[in-house]
Amino acid sequence: MKGALTRDYAVAELRGAAEHLLESGGRMQMVYAWNPPHQTTELRYVATPADSPAFEVWRCKLTEEPPSLATVWPLLGWYEREIMDLHGIQFREHPEPNRLVLAQHVPPPLAPAGQDTAWLQSPPNGSGIRTLPEVPTEDVQVLPFGPVRADVLESAEFTFLYIGEQILHYHPHLFFKHRGMEARFQGADAARGTILAERVSAVGSVAHALAYCQAVEHAADCTVPPRACWLRVLLAELERVYNHLHYLGHLANTTTLKVGDAQGKLLEERAKQINTRLTGSRFLRSLLIPGGLRRNLQPKPWLSEELEALRAETARYVDHLENSDSHLDRLITTGVLSPKVAFDQGATGPVQRASAADRDLRRDHPYAGYAELPLTIPTRSEGDAYARSRVRIEEIDASIAMMQRVLLLLPDGDTRASCNPPPLAEGLGWTESPRGTLFYAVHFGPDARLARVKIKSPSFSNWRVFPFTVHDTNMMDYAINEASFGLTISGCAR
Repeated sequence: MKGALTRDYAVAELRGAAEHLLESGGRMQMVYAWNPPHQTTELRYVATPADSPAFEVWRCKLTEEPPSLATVWPLLGWYEREIMDLHGIQFREHPEPNRLVLAQHVPPPLAPAGQDTAWLQSPPNGSGIRTLPEVPTEDVQVLPFGPVRADVLESAEFTFLYIGEQILHYHPHLFFKHRGMEARFQGADAARGTILAERVSAVGSVAHALAYCQAVEHAADCTVPPRACWLRVLLAELERVYNHLHYLGHLANTTTLKVGDAQGKLLEERAKQINTRLTGSRFLRSLLIPGGLRRNLQPKPWLSEELEALRAETARYVDHLENSDSHLDRLITTGVLSPKVAFDQGATGPVQRASAADRDLRRDHPYAGYAELPLTIPTRSEGDAYARSRVRIEEIDASIAMMQRVLLLLPDGDTRASCNPPPLAEGLGWTESPRGTLFYAVHFGPDARLARVKIKSPSFSNWRVFPFTVHDTNMMDYAINEASFGLTISGCAR
């Protein structure tokens, strides 16, 4: 697979390779299934070795039932369950074999046809049922909340086991509106795939489109013009800023700081107005295309002035937040995520960086124009809601400083190159979205149209992590804790 180093492993070698990756200080990213035309089903693992600047893709042809690697890399638990639900591939000794995406008894819609393998089958009737822990006493109350919730929140059901205000156990049930976005790419040409990528998660339109475009560009051996690379940085950071401002307003709302909520949303609106004036789109859509940009952008001096004004207003807003004791008291020590749990369960983005992890794909695996730009990567060690908010606050200032540098040094030239992936090409692309690491793996068929697209979204990772910060907390802090993670359900239930 282009964009990464490809290694072939037999099924029997997977566990040893996973253990070696962990012991050597590497990191696992995801696993997905792929059915090449007229070939044996494969598992593709994406890993980050400790001793290499390049990602690795492990390719494993399934000749027998694979072992679950979730006991080595717990973060793979959800990915393996997703594969079991959608592809019917069972993982031996999986610690959480219950359903994740589909309802009970729904057959796997992507199970490969024509492969005579006894182990490739859907779970037997009666297995895979979602279960809750045994309730040890009659004093424990069970509260199923959702999937229809107040306001305009996305659909999800949260089950709480609690006594008084203390939450003993918390179980999120997502995927009520699973849209099958990955399947929608199949049969599309490379250009049309960008339109789909922009709509996987509205608040991450640039991040998704950029990761997708870079995967296609790797597959096609396409070199993007320098000006387009730098403009892509500008667009990605504009998206980061409005996301973080919305986050701060929403977090203030959960601590009942209504003025703080209004001010944060006003600053978000001003950031989106900058987006509209520059590009014509509040969400920065219809700009990226494999090979560069659909059209050249000509940033004028007003943009630098508007960014500085937004930075000054944001600084005043943050100063008010930092001097509001009622706000800080609700954030400090709320929803603590330890560095070990963050690593084991696959936390990413500001959530991971607030738990002592100094990791950011813009610096560690640079793309677009980031290799030529100095980056400030804010981190904290406390792992609580306040630490997560501080990481986002500091990232706003860092993003504006980076955009000012882009405007100062933006090269001239074209913004689009020809990008036509050949038949059977494969590519891996990635971005550091406002919420964390985002991967796209693309596979083209014999007709040079998309045959398989896999999306690793940051919210899929962070929803996996989030329950570990809810157990043994209290009901009054739940909404604050959830808001501090900056989660989206559409980004998770793709």
